[in-house]
Amino acid sequence: MPWLSLLLLAVSLCVSTLNVYGAEPIPHQTLNTNFTKLTNAFEQLDLSAMEQIYTDDAVYISETQDRGIISGKESILNLYSRFFNKIKHKNAKLEVDFRVLVRYSEPNSATDIGYYLVRFHPGKESGEPVSEFAGKFVTVFTKDSKQQWKISVDSNTHAAPHFYYDAKPVPNLYYGRQFIAATSQE
Repeated sequence: MPWLSLLLLAVSLCVSTLNVYGAEPIPHQTLNTNFTKLTNAFEQLDLSAMEQIYTDDAVYISETQDRGIISGKESILNLYSRFFNKIKHKNAKLEVDFRVLVRYSEPNSATDIGYYLVRFHPGKESGEPVSEFAGKFVTVFTKDSKQQWKISVDSNTHAAPHFYYDAKPVPNLYYGRQFIAATSQE
């Protein structure tokens, strides 16, 4: 009988050791940095920065009803190129921010869910006021072959801006800037 006790003790030690070494901490800081990179890429209209954020086989699901699912980094970059060119042509600027409310994480993938806000600053010559729109997003990050976390699935829908403004910070998750609601800016 003592050998059975020793065997059970040995097995339980092995299982405990596997659990300690098998569980990876959630890379909150690395994942949060991706939102900073994404924000900067939008605000600088920087297509090369966008290229660094997506996996080669990424999928983009747009909020628009007249656009299908876009597959592949090159197709996604073509979409952003057209969008950035429209912004540049209007001498406009963008401010973009994200607030992550939920994060699910596995060793090689993480899913973030939250709200985004985009402020469109038209060129001064237009005389138009700043406008904003918001939405909900689900973003899946996957480790690439170099163990870098990149976007593999990017999807969004429209939402009223108050959802972004009303979102409360969640410990360890990206909360972005502290934008003030446009109605109280003036």
